[in-house]
Amino acid sequence: MNEQRIRQPIITVVGHVDHGKTSLLDCFRGSSIQTGEAGGITQKISFTKYPYEQIIKSCPLIEKSKIDLKIPGFLFIDTPGHAAFTNLRKRGGALADMAILVVDIKEGIKPQTAEVLSILKSNKTPFVIALNKLDTISGWQKKSTIKESIESQAINVEEEFNTALLTFQGSLQNHGFDSDLFYQMEDFTKKIAIVPCSAKTKQGIQELLFVLCGLSQKFLTKSLQISKESKGVILEVKKDKAVELAEAILYDGQLEEGDEIAVATLSGDPLITKIRSIQEILPLSSKFKSVKNVTAATGIRLQFTHKEGLVSGMPFQKIQNNLKEIKETFKEEIAQATKPDKQGIIIKADSLGSLEALVTLLKQSNIQFVKSGIGSINKVDIINAKANLETNPLDAIIVGFNVKAEEELNAENIKVITDDIVYKLIENLELWRKNKQSEIEKERLMELALICKLEILPQYLFRNSNPAIFGVKILAGKLKNHVNLIDNNDNVIARVKAIQADKSSVEEASEGQEVAISLPGTNFERQIKNTNVKFLYSQLSESQFKKFKENRDLLSQSEIKALSEIAEIKRRKTESWGI
Repeated sequence: MNEQRIRQPIITVVGHVDHGKTSLLDCFRGSSIQTGEAGGITQKISFTKYPYEQIIKSCPLIEKSKIDLKIPGFLFIDTPGHAAFTNLRKRGGALADMAILVVDIKEGIKPQTAEVLSILKSNKTPFVIALNKLDTISGWQKKSTIKESIESQAINVEEEFNTALLTFQGSLQNHGFDSDLFYQMEDFTKKIAIVPCSAKTKQGIQELLFVLCGLSQKFLTKSLQISKESKGVILEVKKDKAVELAEAILYDGQLEEGDEIAVATLSGDPLITKIRSIQEILPLSSKFKSVKNVTAATGIRLQFTHKEGLVSGMPFQKIQNNLKEIKETFKEEIAQATKPDKQGIIIKADSLGSLEALVTLLKQSNIQFVKSGIGSINKVDIINAKANLETNPLDAIIVGFNVKAEEELNAENIKVITDDIVYKLIENLELWRKNKQSEIEKERLMELALICKLEILPQYLFRNSNPAIFGVKILAGKLKNHVNLIDNNDNVIARVKAIQADKSSVEEASEGQEVAISLPGTNFERQIKNTNVKFLYSQLSESQFKKFKENRDLLSQSEIKALSEIAEIKRRKTESWGI
């Protein structure tokens, strides 16, 4: 076994919230990090360095099968949902060599599971499924191996397990993956291996390790060879006792204290800095130790001599008389992730990986973006979004993935949508744009004419004539100054001269409001009271009516009803009116 030549496979543990990702890793490392997490949900990316010796100790099946294990261990990464998973990227695809997709046997594929499956497919990342929480199947009896357990359950227990398994396999097939129980598989390149397990009772854990070892040995050996180029990805920038440290993964080569490295930035020119100190994650622990050098693959914390412009998700590389090539590589990578359109919305994310994921999903939804950035939503973003108000109001929006808006932002007329689950973000964005589009179209429609139905409030008669001033309630649509009103016999009453609400003059009033209106040339008693008029309507031409009818999907139910009543009034004189 040559540790300098073959590195640990990087295994990311993914799945829906509460399906047991961290609990599963706790089985591997013999810890209970899960109980210390806020609400039992993983708050940050955590590495677990899992050495060769621990694999042999935890998985007797390896010695029994007489496998000559070449890999020096695993580097497991526990990820808090989509955001961190998308940060785990290197040039050309996913940082992870393989993934464990954890699925609750009773809950099956949930929204985040579906999202992860989509990412695994697009990145072509090999994965195995840990079908977790076997212990929740009523009456489940634990035997020495998973195969024995499955084959020796009571009939009702076996039926419950088989139903859950087949249901899950059917759902998985809908996502484009054929699967089978790991011990029934002959060709691991054609089907996804399912390992039933329980993080609570630790059943199936050694089988899961066994499958990971077998797949790594058979399919990953070439890609695990360590090269002379030292490369990594910064996952998070954090402070520890007033010292700023970059938590990162070194996925190729070696690093030494004092090495000069280049870190990609959004500005285009990389940050050139030296490594002041290195800390490496300890095996089976969440603690770090200070070291002089490290070899891939491993979890590290780096202190730099310069850190201006340092952000999460950025790739880094050791400089070895190749700065020009590194610059070109980084420039191309950042450009691919953040290349803007000529027009579109403003987008922000917490890291380069998150930004890249957001851009990908926006493209799939045919939504363009004009500016992007990493970090919280700030005043500059608001200014950029306000510029969109004039060109396209649909783009007067800022979308933030895994980021918050700074306080005291003057975001008048600018929509800000943030979420830490990207599919919800896209859904909310599409819904807002759909509603905004309808609003814009309706405004354009209303510029031609207004639909309005008024109920006369005779108890509020302030002046009988010259002009008549009385109270009305708006039952449908909007009332604006200078609108012509008709009664239910198609008699033109007057053009509205003024509207008053709460003793103040207003330009318009909306459905549900009670206001006083001023109608010049109208005698209230003669034209309204004595003719028993109870409602007034906005005057519409036949062409205006037809336009509204064509766009009835933009109208409310009360507006559609008022439109229908106006048509009835008009058709008493002309039967074919508006048809």
